[in-house]
Amino acid sequence: MALTLSSYRILNKDSTAPNFELFGVDGKTYTLASFKGEKALLIIFMCNHCPYVQPKMDYFVELQERYGKEGLQIVGINSNDAAKYPEDSFENMLKWAMEKKFNFPYLTDPTQEVAKKYDAQCTPDPYLFDNQLKLQYHGRFDDAHGKPHSEGKTSEMEDAIKQVLAGEKVAIETLPSMGCNIKWK
Repeated sequence: MALTLSSYRILNKDSTAPNFELFGVDGKTYTLASFKGEKALLIIFMCNHCPYVQPKMDYFVELQERYGKEGLQIVGINSNDAAKYPEDSFENMLKWAMEKKFNFPYLTDPTQEVAKKYDAQCTPDPYLFDNQLKLQYHGRFDDAHGKPHSEGKTSEMEDAIKQVLAGEKVAIETLPSMGCNIKWK
């Protein structure tokens, strides 16, 4: 396992979200336009087996539950190579989504093209966009790496979500997310 940081080579603050068309565990196909009209869109590159993602899964559900009514939409994208890492297969995505009661779309990126468009590097690698689909925050959730959010002392992502939902500029210091590297083909 290689600890990898978020990259800032392609998308920076106010960059437009790259489009995608991906299939979800709910049997639906989603594009970026599927989420047009949301006040905030949080795209999280994640997977099933990463020890940095697993402790945060309940928190992802909590964030969607807490802020969904205010206009937040979370989308999880799994770009890992499922042939080399079968624990990240679509079948296992279904199991995790059911077990953790995901209340947000969990999508598969089998060609890894979407991860490349976003320059996603690690899991979790979260990107928070505003209602114009402009990047407002790309950084860590909190300071509890590899641990549940409740064990952290900070809440950078949640603070950024609140600011985007309020129509404010995000004034959170950007500290990169850290996690397992995306498992490239």
